Formats: sequence, structure tokens, C-alpha cells
Amino acid sequence: MSHISNVRPETDAVIAKIADYADQYRINSAEAYDTARYCLMDSLGCGILALRFPACAKLLGPVIPGTTVPGGVRVPGTDYVLDPIQGAFNIGTMIRWLDYNDTWLAAEWGHPSDNLGSILAVADHVSQKRRSQGGEPLLMKDVLTSLIKTHEIQGVLALENSFNRVGLDHVVLVKVASAALSAKLLGGSRAQIADAVSQAWIDGQSLRTYRHAPNTGSRKSWAAGDACGRAVKLALMTMQGEMGYPSALTAKTWGFYDVLFKGKPFSLPQPFDSYVMENVLFKISFPAEFHAQTAVECAVKLHSQVKDRLDDIKEVRVHTHESALRIIDKKGPLHNPADRDHCLQYMTAIGLIFGNLEADHYEDAVASDPRIDALRDKFTMKEEPRYTKEYLDPSKRSISNAVQIFFKDGTSTEKVEVEYPIGHRRRRKEGIPELVKKLVNNLKTRYPDEKRAAIMASFSDPAKFENMPVDKWMELLTL
Repeated sequence: MSHISNVRPETDAVIAKIADYADQYRINSAEAYDTARYCLMDSLGCGILALRFPACAKLLGPVIPGTTVPGGVRVPGTDYVLDPIQGAFNIGTMIRWLDYNDTWLAAEWGHPSDNLGSILAVADHVSQKRRSQGGEPLLMKDVLTSLIKTHEIQGVLALENSFNRVGLDHVVLVKVASAALSAKLLGGSRAQIADAVSQAWIDGQSLRTYRHAPNTGSRKSWAAGDACGRAVKLALMTMQGEMGYPSALTAKTWGFYDVLFKGKPFSLPQPFDSYVMENVLFKISFPAEFHAQTAVECAVKLHSQVKDRLDDIKEVRVHTHESALRIIDKKGPLHNPADRDHCLQYMTAIGLIFGNLEADHYEDAVASDPRIDALRDKFTMKEEPRYTKEYLDPSKRSISNAVQIFFKDGTSTEKVEVEYPIGHRRRRKEGIPELVKKLVNNLKTRYPDEKRAAIMASFSDPAKFENMPVDKWMELLTL
């Protein structure tokens, strides 16, 4: 009878690479820092806009009302001052709520700016603590560096590893990336970063059931906030001396690969650098699940041709890619806003009927319009193999959709195709001015003119912004 070896193994290679990158790697890309600043701007605006929605607002604040935390984390757009764990949950939930923040699409998809919940909470906490002890606070460049690195960890892990195909939600990658950089911001060593990352892999992982019919629901809007809060807790525990688990991924029978990934090891097709931030996708025009962004853009272009002929439509034909069919091709009743913003037919129908798509279009007041479901019933969905291939092509990363309308009298519109949404790297020059407008409009929903002007001014000089203390910038965002 053979005995089980109890020799402590070396740290798993993937965990070691994450820890090395988080701890030591120097980001030299000016484009990455520039894009990260825009990412921060956009994510802030998404979070502020979400405060308008009661379903989001009711989840925010301290766990126990009235709790005060000396030197606690400030939550933008509110007067909340929270512990770092709850602060990370609040900020992460706000940013993610409307499905309007940046996106990464590969074998796994996700929203790398979700990690800002952890980054901002920990950076604010650390900065205030350092200042109270006579030290120097972290700077906004530290936030941007952390954002680039969390994007890279989450995004490179997503390139060829499909967590959705084994039923796991992509927020596992938020937890892993945030645990790594939270530990780094807290002053952790390379070994402590690895320990925190191992804890994140061992943690119970979220099932994707809340993103899919018939269970689509609002948890998909706070799942990333939950991952942010959990990552901060694991990092804080690690900094208090809690041990790590070097073979969390590879341990036979009990590791992540065998338990949750069908025994398959992760593929890392390229080293960690700044590729993901440079190529990240912004949701500029529409708060829509990203696989539908170009379909809605097609619909808006067709709006003037169909808005007065809705009853004459025989078929709405959509040519799309495989991931869209797998994730957001949905028929039957839609039960809530979370259900609607993950239905390609609903989002495209809104664009055709109204000529736009805004967050309010997912609410019951609009969804009760009988024209929407009548139009949804006329959709046919077809996979275009070229779209599927180019979606996964690292030199293109397109998210193509085409829409054509056929009328009962035998006539039709042209087939309108959009391969790259306005938030794509290939449309940065066109997209950034619109991203700034989006931020201004979102800030208007919460801040008075003077405060809004001060926030916008903080972004105006990139070098000055990078040298701004984190706690002073977070203070600027409070009400």
C-alpha cells in the first residue's frame, strides 16, 4: 500500500506567475496608462449613474446601519464611510450594476474594471492609514498601475480558459486578480501575494446560473462586488499571517483543476504585460451586454426606416457570432431588468423602436410596451462563421453583428453590418470624446455643478492626476 506524500510542493506555476507580475513587473506602456485613466473615468461614471436605481442603492452602505469606521473607505457619490471589505463590495457593485463598464471578450468574457472595487477601497484605506501614521499616501498612479495589472491577470487568464463552459462565473477572475493587487497595495511580499491568490482559487466559486434563463436575476449585477469584497478579505487575512496553499490549482483530486475544471490545466498563451488594458472594450453608446453592442448599433442605424412600419415587419434577421447565440439568444418572457439586458432580441428591438438604448429601457415601465415583445417574436438568429472566427482572432477581436429587416410586402432594408463597436481599440479616436461625454452626463445625475467641474478638472492633466494622493481624490468624490 502506497502512502500519500506530505511533501510541501512548490507554488503552482500559474500562481507564481501572477505573484511575480503583481509584485515586480514594471509597466512601460504610455498607451496602457492613458487607457487606464479613461477606464477609471468611465467606471466612475457607470457607478454614479447606478445610484439612480433603487435596486442598486438598497444594497449599498454599511452592513449594519449606523456603523462608523474611523478612516474608512469613501464610496463615490455617497456619504458612506465603510470598512475596506464592505467598501470594495459597494464600489464594485456600483460600477458593475448597469452592465455599462468595460469588457473583455475571449474564451471567457468579463469586465476587468470590476476590480476597481477592490483597488479603490484598499488604496483609500492604505492612504489614510499611512497619512495618520505620518507616512506618504498612495498616488493615483498606483491605482492606474493596479488597474492595468488586474486587467492583465483577468484578461490573459480568459484568453483560452473558458470558465463558463464548466458552469463557473467569470467573477472568479475578479477575485483572483483583486486578491493579488490588494495584497500588493497592502504592502504584501511576493510570497504573501501568492498566498492570497491561492486562497482566491480555493474559495467556493460562483455558478453562472444567475446569468442564464430561466434564473437570470440581479445577482449578476452584484456578483463582481461580492468578488471584490471577498478578495480584500482574503488579502487582509493573508497580511495578518494566514497561510497559503501552494498547489491550490494542481493538487490531485482536491485542487481547482480536478474539482472545478475537469482536470484540465490553465493555458497562458502569452506573458503578462499590458495587452489587455491596451485592447479593452469600452461600452460607450449602450448599457448592453457586449455581444449585442454592434447589433444595437445596427438597429439604431435602421430605426428611421422601420419606426413607422413596425406592424409591416415580417422578419428581423440577425447574423451574429457563436458566443452571442450561447449567452444572449433568448426567447419567451423576460422577468426583470437583468433578464432584459442579457437578451439580444430585446436590446435590438429597443434600438429599432426607439432609436437608442438607455438604462431606463430595461425597467418595467418601458418593457410593458407591447411593441417590444411583438417585435422580438419576429427575430431569426443565424451564426456567421466568419464572425465567430474573427471574434477569437487576437489580431482582430471583432464583435460583429449584422441586422436586416424583411417586410410583409416582400421588400427589405439593406443588411447593416458593424464589426467593431465604438468602444473597440480600432475606434479609440472616435470613441474617447464620446466616453468623456458619457462621464459628464453620468456625473450630472448626482453632483452639483461645482463638484462636477472639480472632478472633471482632476482628469485634465494626466501627469498631475497620477501624482494626486488617492485619499484626496476619493474625498473629492464624496457627497
